This record gives sequence, C-alpha cells and structure tokens, in this order.
Amino acid sequence: MQQILFYRQLDIPLDSIKSIMGRRDFDVISALEGHKQELRKRIVQMEHLVTTVDNTILHLKGKQDMSPKQLFEAFSEEQQAEYEKEAMQMYDPAIVKASNKKWKNYSAAEKQRIADEGNAVYQGFMEAMPKGPASAEAQAAVKAWRRHMDYFWTPNEEQLLGLANGYNDDPRFKANFDKVDPGLAAFVREAVKVYLKK
Repeated sequence: MQQILFYRQLDIPLDSIKSIMGRRDFDVISALEGHKQELRKRIVQMEHLVTTVDNTILHLKGKQDMSPKQLFEAFSEEQQAEYEKEAMQMYDPAIVKASNKKWKNYSAAEKQRIADEGNAVYQGFMEAMPKGPASAEAQAAVKAWRRHMDYFWTPNEEQLLGLANGYNDDPRFKANFDKVDPGLAAFVREAVKVYLKK
C-alpha cells in the first residue's frame, strides 16, 4: 500500500502502478530509492517556486526590481518536456513533432534568446493588466505572444484560443500562472478573445 501511495504522489496512474509492481523483477528498495530521487527533485522545484513567489511579491510592492527572466525562471525544461508529451496525445502529432524538431535545431544561444523574449511577452501582459484586456498595451502583448509562437509553429485562430484556454483549464498551467499573478491566465485569455474579435 505504501508503494502505491508513493507512486500516486508522483501522478502515476493506477494501471501503470499495477504493471510496475506486478513485474517479476520489481524491487522495493530500488523503488524507494527512485521515489526519494523524484521527491528531492520536487523539493528543489518547490523551493525555486517559493523564491520566485517571494521575489514577485516584492517586485509588485515596488520593493525589488525583477527581470522578465526571473519572473519565469522556476518553470523548468522538465515541465516543458512533459507538456510536449501530452501535446502529442491531444494535437496533431505531425505538428508537435515538427515543432519539437524546430526547437531542437536552435543553438543554445538562440534558445536563450527565445526564452528571454517569451518572458518579456508575459511581462508585457502583466504590465497591461491594470489597463484591461482591450487596452492597446494588452493587444500589443497578444500580438507579441502570437509572433513568438512562430518560433515553434504558426497557430490558427482556433489554436491560439485553445492555448489561452489551456492556460486556464489545465491545473498545472494555471498553477504556474497563479504563482506569478492569480489573474494572469484569465487576463491572457480575455485579451486573446478581444484580439480574435478584431
């Protein structure tokens, strides 16, 4: 029962747990070592998130400057890889594969530049929030966000709204946005809706 609970904490489905534990070579000590390793990774990630939240609070109170990169630095490559795997199941695999290939072909310097630009896009959304989703600033942020997608693939209008909805409807995306600002995901979606109507 303890093993099942550990695996469930790692978000592994019950069917998969049954398969893992039903193997003849299943070793409890190795499994526990694996759990410990994964839990340590999560602790490090949570500590990074707490630091980012603390710094964001100070930034929003005007007590500390924060670069766009710092606002989103807690969101790891591992999370992106997980989202990509799920995208293969939810969207056209050919588009997802082409997008992944495009990303992998960028140099490290290009990836960093794209990441910095992406952080700046979300910083633009945050700065536009007090002015409303229909404001010129919010619409400029949507345009920048839309252009930024071209580094990966060019979404149509339906896909663009689907992404904005995903930021709100997927609990993990929503949690990440909420750590920066509880209203950010909803604001992005509303700004995108205005953009698409125009």
